[in-house]
Amino acid sequence: MTDQRRDLELVLKSRTPLIVIESADESRVLTMLKSISIAAASTDYLPLFRWTITDGLQRLDIELEPQTLNAQPTDALKHIRAVKKPGVYVLLDFHPFLEDPVHVRLLKDICLNYRNIARQIVLISHEIAVPSELESFAARVEMALPSEEERERIVKKVIAEFVEANPGKQVQVDPKAHALLVKNLSGLTYGDTTRLARNAIFQDGAITRTDLPEVMHAKYELLNSSGSLQFEYDTARFSEVGGLERLKTWLSQRRAVFKAEEATQHLDAPKGILLLGVQGCGKSLAAKATAGVFGTPLLRLDFGSLYDKYHGETERKLREALSTADVMAPCVLWIDEIEKGLAGRGGETGTTQRVLGSFLTWMAEKKSEVFVVATANDIQSLPPELVRKGRFDEIFFVDLPELKVRASILAIHLTKRGLGLSGFDIETLARSMEGFSGAEIEQAIVAALYAAHAKSEALSTAHILAEIQQTRPLSVVMAEQIGALRQWAEGRTVPAD
Repeated sequence: MTDQRRDLELVLKSRTPLIVIESADESRVLTMLKSISIAAASTDYLPLFRWTITDGLQRLDIELEPQTLNAQPTDALKHIRAVKKPGVYVLLDFHPFLEDPVHVRLLKDICLNYRNIARQIVLISHEIAVPSELESFAARVEMALPSEEERERIVKKVIAEFVEANPGKQVQVDPKAHALLVKNLSGLTYGDTTRLARNAIFQDGAITRTDLPEVMHAKYELLNSSGSLQFEYDTARFSEVGGLERLKTWLSQRRAVFKAEEATQHLDAPKGILLLGVQGCGKSLAAKATAGVFGTPLLRLDFGSLYDKYHGETERKLREALSTADVMAPCVLWIDEIEKGLAGRGGETGTTQRVLGSFLTWMAEKKSEVFVVATANDIQSLPPELVRKGRFDEIFFVDLPELKVRASILAIHLTKRGLGLSGFDIETLARSMEGFSGAEIEQAIVAALYAAHAKSEALSTAHILAEIQQTRPLSVVMAEQIGALRQWAEGRTVPAD
């Protein structure tokens, strides 16, 4: 007997008139209730009924046809109140009807008369707000999601189903991939766990590491109901990022600890980093590459989509997004331009403060393997509570690339476009691009390609130099702002390169 079934049985035996179960796993709860009813001793036995608005009342402990004449909620409650025998009545998705005062009164009548006739009402839905008039009669039962042991049993069951459906075939199991699959199925209902396990196993009759990205993507689609998170399916490799050598080393040193691949008795798991820097210098690409280094999914949190005009909705959306990130662990949570969400939004200062408080509390208390990468362009607009020591493991400053880094960025973008490096004077180009960001270097190559194409010529150093001469980089256009940012960062942050 599982702990969940035992807890549910104890609540039923306590003869509480109204039992409230918030769960998306309706079939699992019904199966438990049915098994409890059938296994009950004769003295404790109570008939079990189910009600839905589509079928009305139906006896579950023995096979009987639904009573469609009791499909309407008022008719069903009047029927239950009129019954003179004890029983357990499970009402599915009854939550919309709890706003009707007639239904509340009928339920209260049933609860008040429980001492005379033991009629138990069980409400099952994904979300249930119990009216205050009924709170004193109600007990809530929390249905935990499958534990690691239960998830392993589900995977074994699916493997057995595959073997039965394909005589003579055995499922090829990579032990490490099997352990990761069981781990990555956490946070899902029994039904969803089974479905995702079936998708992974029945697709090719094997459990390998190639199954894991699809499982995580499907899991994200199930969990991200608010739409505030974006799943970045393809993460970058750090070979695609020019420079940032110090940041690359820092992350590489913490990869094994974050993924719990080695003993960590004296090492705290890394929490996250704040990337501050000049626009276009690779902060976003570095965030994507961090997920590539750690070998985990990348979730992007859009603070702009969190803000809602209704009181409390913004905080609720944030809690849901962070809860989703916790369940998706291990993962990297990328918060782009964090200052736009936490630096104050005019008349929404109160909401901003509550959002900041919720975020900081989560950062301080989280136990899940979620590595936060926050990027910011304007550090001075961020609240001091966020940037003090201890919030993030480190604050890195991503500056304009120096000569050597500019050369590597040029090589990366030329190679990405299938252009050999031998035909270009990389050193001359890199020197002429002083003050250019990584994004501006890429755009110079893109513009030069168009210019060469218009003349039906192959791209050359001259084409790129011509585009460089026509470009006024951000370091020139916004020299004062960038100068102030660099001055603030000196001595307060760690150079990423």
